[in-house]
Amino acid sequence: MHDLDQLREWDAGAPPLDEETRTRVRARLLRAMREPTPVAVRRRRPVLRIALTGLVAAAVAGTVLVAVHDDGPPTRTATPPASSAPALENVSARTVLTKAAAYQRAHERQVAPRDDQFIYSKEIIKETEKGTGTTKTYVDEDWRSVDGSQRSWVMEIGKGWWSPPLKGNERVWPTQDWTLLSKLPTDPDKLLKAMRDPFDRTPDYSKPIRADEWEMINFSLQGLLYRVPVMPPGLRAAAYEALGKIPGVKATHGVKDARGRVGIGITYSGRVTLGTMIFDPETYAFLGFRDTRTSGDGKDMKTYIQLSYLDSWAIVDKAKVRPSAEG
Repeated sequence: MHDLDQLREWDAGAPPLDEETRTRVRARLLRAMREPTPVAVRRRRPVLRIALTGLVAAAVAGTVLVAVHDDGPPTRTATPPASSAPALENVSARTVLTKAAAYQRAHERQVAPRDDQFIYSKEIIKETEKGTGTTKTYVDEDWRSVDGSQRSWVMEIGKGWWSPPLKGNERVWPTQDWTLLSKLPTDPDKLLKAMRDPFDRTPDYSKPIRADEWEMINFSLQGLLYRVPVMPPGLRAAAYEALGKIPGVKATHGVKDARGRVGIGITYSGRVTLGTMIFDPETYAFLGFRDTRTSGDGKDMKTYIQLSYLDSWAIVDKAKVRPSAEG
């Protein structure tokens, strides 16, 4: 398993979990996220690579299972929570994300990949070490199987490897599976409730969101936005609007992106934050991400500021074959 990239044995031949068990497992995951020790999240810039294991059958025994591949790229440590944002910042964040959703709907490309195809993405990453000011630029190219039935090529900070196909009832979140993505609601309020458990096939939209569920909802929703470059019509716009409704999401003006453009940063101020999304202050087009990562321990620890953006994406028939526009 690579980088928390696969959710194993989703059904595992076991009966569906009852509501009490689901609640207990969610609580365990959230407690783990709130431990004083920083939460280590292995992820490719700028996206979350993690298996949401709160609902696997193994959790019936009361254990949340998260597996990490030890020989992967450097570990990213979650940023400590910021202080609670003033109400004005929350309103500003919602306004930015609402306008970003409108821009997305106006410029959305209509696509529908087949299960046997791949999602190609090319990402540019500009990384600066805080101590020395040394800056390096990486080009990461991925070819991800749409339905997970074929092995995928993934890269992180210039290093690449083959990710094996999913087995049996394995699931991964965020998913590239068009069939599963197409079943997610494009109503932002319903999407928020669906993100309580993104693998729940029959979410209860009538059930109010509890205060202790917002952390998980943000975790699932930002994973979707960070990880999936191609979505069914209306889903990304709905995700922007849903994110703006989450308590603790704030806006910061004057954030520079990888190309030096000054934009508005949107950040979640909870216990686990996945970096900052940057939007154009006039058009509200999405520009890219800003994040930090660390490597090493103790006196050898180094901190890096990362700026990244999606250069291009396409639907292709084979892995490791660039779309024609890429040559």
